[in-house]
Amino acid sequence: MKELLNEVSKHVPLGALWDFRFWWLPHQVPPEGDWRTWVIMGGRGAGKTRAGAEWVRSMVEGKGPLDEGRARCVALVGDTFDQVRDVMIFGDSGIMACCPNGRKPEWQSTRRRLVWPNGAIAEAYSASSPEGLRGPQFDAAWADELAKWSNGGAAWDMLQFALRLGEHPRQVVTTTPKNVEVLKRILNAPSTVMTHAKTEANRHNLAENFLTEVRARYAGSRLARQELDGLLLEDVEGALWTTATLEACRVTKLPEFDRVVVAVDPSVTSGKSADACGIVVVGAELTGERTDWRATVIEDATVERASTLQWAEAVVAAYERHGADKVVAEVNQGGDLVEDLLRQVSPLTPYAAVRATRGKVARAEPVAALYEQGRVKHFGDLGNLEDQMCKMTNRGYQGRGSPDRVDALVWAVTELMVAGSRAGQARMRSL
Repeated sequence: MKELLNEVSKHVPLGALWDFRFWWLPHQVPPEGDWRTWVIMGGRGAGKTRAGAEWVRSMVEGKGPLDEGRARCVALVGDTFDQVRDVMIFGDSGIMACCPNGRKPEWQSTRRRLVWPNGAIAEAYSASSPEGLRGPQFDAAWADELAKWSNGGAAWDMLQFALRLGEHPRQVVTTTPKNVEVLKRILNAPSTVMTHAKTEANRHNLAENFLTEVRARYAGSRLARQELDGLLLEDVEGALWTTATLEACRVTKLPEFDRVVVAVDPSVTSGKSADACGIVVVGAELTGERTDWRATVIEDATVERASTLQWAEAVVAAYERHGADKVVAEVNQGGDLVEDLLRQVSPLTPYAAVRATRGKVARAEPVAALYEQGRVKHFGDLGNLEDQMCKMTNRGYQGRGSPDRVDALVWAVTELMVAGSRAGQARMRSL
């Protein structure tokens, strides 16, 4: 980046180097239109703080250092006052770092505010003390990392009452998403616009090994989808699994398994409108006690919009890839066709048909209980499966389409934790 700046400075006026429009990324560009709230939602290091700081500059600065801008009174709100000061104001991408000499504001520490040469003021507030926003009034505001505010709902409400100066008061929210009510409420408001970016969007300003290491560590997890992809992952009310539960069961190394099964929730149709064929591989180990089986979800090998022969081939490939002991398939819809398809691909693959006699929720609840007991772990890239799991509730599946991946998971864990226990007891009796 320094080399680029040195090269550009030979051909571009020095003032242009401080003009953010010369450098900004698509998600950092203020949207057009008559919005009140602009939410910049992205992964860690995506450039959200820089975008917020530059937006404040664009609001308070005029053409000349002493000319008035569009805003005169700005609220800077973070979770704590220290975070406002250390990140939003004095951070590497904060307001002070973005302002050139001659336009740099003065920090008045005793009054917790910035004062620009043209008289514009930005005051620091802590969301942890919402009552501090009762009384003052503003024509612009910047709320940083709102999704982690400890008192987010009350602080946001107080800020809205205070944002009442000028012809068109506006505010910017910069945040990595979390499943909190206040953020969802803001995003659903008709006066809100949003831009979004993954961490990779700002890779040129990040340490070279940062992305490589965090992607390798968290690849495929819901945590990566939230913290790096900047996606809002919602836990549906009454969900049998939550994000917190799934993150707590993640492992980075596979044990030695006593049994491995490939479970299939088959799709008996094909084409663009066909359901996916859920294919999930799960292993189990007996950890000492004859009934103490522990399971690990090894792979989600689900295929979408595949022909019946294609998904049969994918099932056999997963079976061979993991040295599985058996393929378990639900046959409520496909009947004997499911086994016939698998036999066409691999005649000798051990196979067991299972038939659903209870609803999806009734079948899933015992498996969810095993997760709560810490007896099921997750390994590798299971993001799509986990998304479905967090939409399976005690009232049914709340996502789109069919929960093919979850159905396959439930069949696999049920096979291992029930049939596996019987096998373990027999083995122990033979010792």
